[in-house]
Amino acid sequence: MPTALTLSGSIRQGSFNKSLQAHMDRQLGTAGVSVSSIDLSDFPMPIFNEDLEAEHTPNAAPQLAELWRTHDIIFIATPEYNGGLPPLLVNTVTWLSRQKPSPFRYAVFGIGGVSSGKYGTIWGLSHLRESLTKMGALVVPTLLGIGPAEQAFDQEGNPVEPGIIRKIDQMVHELTHFSRG
Repeated sequence: MPTALTLSGSIRQGSFNKSLQAHMDRQLGTAGVSVSSIDLSDFPMPIFNEDLEAEHTPNAAPQLAELWRTHDIIFIATPEYNGGLPPLLVNTVTWLSRQKPSPFRYAVFGIGGVSSGKYGTIWGLSHLRESLTKMGALVVPTLLGIGPAEQAFDQEGNPVEPGIIRKIDQMVHELTHFSRG
């Protein structure tokens, strides 16, 4: 059975990106994937600084890197801040990029995000795709940008827009049919 690791670049209570993460957990599970859903607050890491790296790499960095290496699929839900990525996600990816062997060369990645704007994190997702690809990640083609957030989900946490539902179905198909080979 394929395995997936899901996470959100937001740790705030009531995060719409946590709702997207939970929805993807359900959709991947329905597709026959064993899902591990994590919260980045369980992996505390100081702001990356090369002076800390040699003797003070946080325990969370190699632990999280090993989780990335041992899953077939990784789905990242992220907010967008000022057209870019949130500091939490940037810091996490930076610490992981320093781990050996690279945790970006094992899984197939899906990325998505929810924002209050009508462009639904597309700028931030483009940046994330570019960064992950430069580190050797295989990111599926579908970008899952959802907005405006306040109208995106019903009471059960399911997306309401038919176009978004189709994109989620497409991403689940891509994540379960693409392979690192």
